Amino acid sequence: MMTKSDVLVIGSNMIDLISYIDRMPVEGETVEAPDFQMGFGGKGANQAVAAARLGSKVSFISMVGNDAFGQQQLDSFKNNHINITGVGVGTKSSGAAPIFVDKSSDNRILIIKGANNELTPEVLDKYADLIKNTKIIVLQQEIPLETNYHAIDLANQYHIPILLNPAPANKDLDINHVTKVDFFSPNETELATLTGMPTNDMDEIKKAAHHMIKLGVKNMLITLGSKGVLWVDESTSQLIKAIKVNAVDTTGAGDSFIGSFAHYYASGDDIPTAIKHANQYAAVTVTRRGTQKSYPTADELSLLVK
Repeated sequence: MMTKSDVLVIGSNMIDLISYIDRMPVEGETVEAPDFQMGFGGKGANQAVAAARLGSKVSFISMVGNDAFGQQQLDSFKNNHINITGVGVGTKSSGAAPIFVDKSSDNRILIIKGANNELTPEVLDKYADLIKNTKIIVLQQEIPLETNYHAIDLANQYHIPILLNPAPANKDLDINHVTKVDFFSPNETELATLTGMPTNDMDEIKKAAHHMIKLGVKNMLITLGSKGVLWVDESTSQLIKAIKVNAVDTTGAGDSFIGSFAHYYASGDDIPTAIKHANQYAAVTVTRRGTQKSYPTADELSLLVK
């Protein structure tokens, strides 16, 4: 019997290599860092874990590496109660993400895609049942663009709503496919890259968002960090403010928002309510170190958010 999911994530997984630094070294310099952690990451896996920890039935289509890290990823997915029917083992090494977090909690990230590049359009064809039996599909951009395009086409064929998180930004992203998704969620930097327009203040961000709406995008959910999330559609321009917290590590915060928004939307929340709840979830994650390890369960969240 085919398992029906609330949320299907199609995307990446990475091993996070997190260095907590006082400052970045300059060229030729060696600087001691006060702490290091290793954990599970990747935008796709992060978003899947966030939705699963909140109680959604989550399926994942991804490719892990043919190495010890790949097996550890599979074990992590199982521990988070994620359906891994669609997770294959590639021929390349696992994806990895060296991350540098400074004293102000800002981060700089490199990614090595590894086996994530083996998640091709042809792989998706094997998992049509997963694609047609879900309430919402979540996509990001740490896998080939052609795979996302094929996922969008399949989702449209089966009338499944799609949330596309265009991270990391790619100026070659095809607007014709973007207009086929239901939710398009860049941050302000990604929005600037995609539109070629400045996004230095709220007026510029709104102008760039309305530009995307005029091109045919249905809903823009622009994540603005500590400011919150700007929701724009044909008739709405609403800033839903973030919860004020003392952030210690913002790594994976955007993914926690995306995954939790998918959970709340699939659970029946309307768009602004889902954004509000997802903002609360993301706020909790930045008060903890790490990526997936910072994501609370629904029970933990109820205790932390009053």
